[in-house]
Amino acid sequence: MVNYIIRRLLLMPVLLFGVTILIFAMMSFLQPTERLALYVRDFPKNENAIPALIKKYDFDKPIYVQYWNWLVGKVDKATGVRAGGILFGDFGYSRSASQTVTELIARRFPATLDLAIWTAAPMILVGIWLGVQAAVHHNGLIDQAARVFSIVGTSLPTFVFGLLLLMIFYANLHWFSPGRLSDDFNRVIESEAFNSYTSLLTFDALLNGRFDIFLDALRHMVMPILTLSYISWATFLRVTRGSMLETLRMEYVTTARAKGLTEHDVIHKHAKPNAMLPVITLAGFSVVGLLGGVVITETVFNYPGIGSASVRAATSLDVVAMLGFAMFIGLILIVAVLVIDILYALIDPRVRLS
Repeated sequence: MVNYIIRRLLLMPVLLFGVTILIFAMMSFLQPTERLALYVRDFPKNENAIPALIKKYDFDKPIYVQYWNWLVGKVDKATGVRAGGILFGDFGYSRSASQTVTELIARRFPATLDLAIWTAAPMILVGIWLGVQAAVHHNGLIDQAARVFSIVGTSLPTFVFGLLLLMIFYANLHWFSPGRLSDDFNRVIESEAFNSYTSLLTFDALLNGRFDIFLDALRHMVMPILTLSYISWATFLRVTRGSMLETLRMEYVTTARAKGLTEHDVIHKHAKPNAMLPVITLAGFSVVGLLGGVVITETVFNYPGIGSASVRAATSLDVVAMLGFAMFIGLILIVAVLVIDILYALIDPRVRLS
């Protein structure tokens, strides 16, 4: 198992290198004047100063020199100050947000992470439960209802379902609201009396003993969680159902039943664990999608996460910010692939021996 993990860890730098090459290749299509946002905040108003900046940051040099500068930054010989360098956490300057891309990610990502944490459990567990129930009651009423639910879930666009929730629960019933927090509580968390320990609003509210803020934050996340979960439940249901049906036909399941084991033990101790391999892959990439910022959901519900920041950058043609987000999400994806591989090996020993 240790050797398997070491092999996967050694593969990570190769994957990361491939991601940097891909992002830089997309960035190379930009004009040097547009790529100056990688190194400078204030675009020079005097056009005569642009050629000097292009020369200063080596945009007139070969592509491999520009790639190296993008990785490690460019040190000013006069001041010794480093500009740029993604290996040092500098993804450039976002003109749409008037701050560095790193600062923008640090400000917006905690909101997305907070939403992802509270969405992951209902999204995965309910979806798996629905799939198992559909497989166990194959061709029965529950299975037929689950299949209809799956078809509707996969065919209904996310923004349509989100707008339906807004019309029902916000416009008509006034139960839930868009955004992240009510105005009164926003003033509280921005005051000095509220301590930010983790930058995750729900957890900081609990650590500050403010259960009213915690409940209000959860209330604002109900509609985004329902939207993200409903769409994912349909997919989890189909994948889990198909995998369970295949597993229930295996000979070892028949043998377990012949030995007199209860149906509960046959399903949950023998069939279900072996049917979870494709589900783990789906769960891993679903969580990555949440961490990467669910663009449509965050936009519909005015949730201030990294997804809504991506929309603003895209509509403002802030390409440097968009590519910075892409690099950040690529890093999350690489880590997620490592975690998925390890979970595979823990569930199925044959994987780590291959």
